Amino acid sequence: MLGELEMVKAVLSGSRRTVVLTGAGISVESGVPTFRGRDGSWKNYRPEDLARPDAFEARPELVWEFYNWRRESLRESEPNAAHLALAEMERKKNNFLLITQNVDGLHCRAGSRKIMEMHGSLWQIKCTKCTHAREDFSPLPPMPECPVCGHLLRPGVVWFGEPLIPGVLRVAIDEINKSDVFLAVETSSLAQPAASFYQLAKDHGAVTVEINREPTPISGFMDFALHGKASDILPELMAGLSE
Repeated sequence: MLGELEMVKAVLSGSRRTVVLTGAGISVESGVPTFRGRDGSWKNYRPEDLARPDAFEARPELVWEFYNWRRESLRESEPNAAHLALAEMERKKNNFLLITQNVDGLHCRAGSRKIMEMHGSLWQIKCTKCTHAREDFSPLPPMPECPVCGHLLRPGVVWFGEPLIPGVLRVAIDEINKSDVFLAVETSSLAQPAASFYQLAKDHGAVTVEINREPTPISGFMDFALHGKASDILPELMAGLSE
């Protein structure tokens, strides 16, 4: 793998426009569960059964209990070496975009600023009726109410069955179309539309790189597939990377 790693480092050094896609696996070493492994449950509920508009409509107190638990569990989590390496990559590359499927906010805490949170953030809350929305890191009551209209607030995340935030997909596609290097980092490559991003990058001539603990369905289609911990590989890639 050493030879491939050095080749990827050379490709990154020469990149004029880099796009990185990250998935849940990048936060595992920060203590954040992926919800796809054997620990991916909460009180015997599947996240897919709670992170839904119809679940919130039927049992908002249960859904908020789940999300408050997620928020509280994240208070002990810190960005790991992979998050920090991507923040450093942003500082060294003029044309750079980080697209994340994660809602944990760890990329922002690591210092990433050129970032698109495709699925929103656990730290964003918004009203179910009016336009009130805010970032809030404080502990929330079991059923938080909007300070403007008094209606129930909801987590500022994209639930299963909901469309992405308006404009997000268009911007992501436009940036990937213009990239010359595309990195898929610690993502299962199962969820659409992100699962198709690597093909979009290849179709527009970008060099594609996968960094993941183990092979995924797209490994064989990437130009480079580096298998191991992102917290080990990304700092190695950044070592000596020219700006």
